[in-house]
Amino acid sequence: MTAPVWDLARLNYEPMQHTDLEDVFALEQSVYPYPWSMANFVDSLNSNYEAWVLRDRDGSLLGYFLLMAVVDEAHLLNVAVSAEKQGQGLGRFLLNQAVACARGLGMESVLLEVRPSNTRALEIYERYGFKQIGRRKGYYPAGNQQREDAIVMRFEV
Repeated sequence: MTAPVWDLARLNYEPMQHTDLEDVFALEQSVYPYPWSMANFVDSLNSNYEAWVLRDRDGSLLGYFLLMAVVDEAHLLNVAVSAEKQGQGLGRFLLNQAVACARGLGMESVLLEVRPSNTRALEIYERYGFKQIGRRKGYYPAGNQQREDAIVMRFEV
């Protein structure tokens, strides 16, 4: 099965609003085993972090990202693509937009953390050009009251 070619000009890419949060939270819960809470999203919007959504022409949420600028580095806090739309180039589009956003803010790099078990995301980030720069021990919650490390990656803008 061939992935569809998205006519990105016909998609709606716009700043995330509080009215988007119900859809964003539902998508978050559907794709992550340990999703952000609604409060995480509300706090991010209230803190004026860069937060963007990507919707199809029919209004369905395809994906989103949240980016926090700190001094000269942007931290990609969260990025997600709807499970049924993964593997179709939308993640790369959102990464392009996040990097462009960081560049527009005058940032020198984009930093992120990713679970070692999230091999699909790791592959996407590495293919994009992110480099592993460290590891945060026990950063993420995991099953059976365990913790999982985070791989820290950076992309020079």
